[in-house]
Amino acid sequence: MSAGDASLGDQAISKAVEMGLSSQLDEAEELKVDVRTNPGSLMQGEVDSVQIEGKGMVMKQELRTEKLTVQTGNIAVNPFKAAFGNIELTKPTDASTVMLLKEDDIERAFNSEYVKNKLQNLEISVDGQPVKVNTQRVEFKLPGEGKVAIAADVTLVETGEDKHVAFTAVPKMALSGQQVELQDVQPTTEGDASELTNCLVKSAQELLDLRNFEIPGMDLCLNKVDIRQGEMELKADARVTEFPGG
Repeated sequence: MSAGDASLGDQAISKAVEMGLSSQLDEAEELKVDVRTNPGSLMQGEVDSVQIEGKGMVMKQELRTEKLTVQTGNIAVNPFKAAFGNIELTKPTDASTVMLLKEDDIERAFNSEYVKNKLQNLEISVDGQPVKVNTQRVEFKLPGEGKVAIAADVTLVETGEDKHVAFTAVPKMALSGQQVELQDVQPTTEGDASELTNCLVKSAQELLDLRNFEIPGMDLCLNKVDIRQGEMELKADARVTEFPGG
């Protein structure tokens, strides 16, 4: 096999993974898969590396990632299937993953039908009285200093009265490594809205669950959360048992 043949082989495998991954996404503005190998390694059932880069990828809960990258090292594959453009792992491999989220995309997911429906007819206590509330609009901001700021307008079902609730919190890695937890919650509006605040905190944590970003055949474990003004970066270790298109 010549160097040109090897390059064509890389391209064929890369395209197969790219097509398999595209079929599992709701949306992707850009998607690139780069498989690196050489004839000798491939005949021995080895691929040097796989890199996946995506922009504007939407998977679960209508949450868009501004950027997502997956990078592996050397991986063991079925050499016969690889020769036909497929990656079938013969043993699990490790990878590193980085996800960049923009505050506008997180806010849009908060106001999607999926999340919004969960925030309707909530039975909570407001100022010591049991009431039902409907959440009208949620604002999600990343003001910097390692914090998030969440605010919501709600309507009391029984009276039609509108109320506003807002708080800040500090995103931290959950002990499970599966989720971003919001800690040190600080209300920024007057009155007792703790139960509604708890509902919003729970919804935020459900959105920022790593399982929403997992590609089938890939398990993620969070290892770092970076909060900057306007964006949140999640870094995770991945255990890969299967590649799309394999």
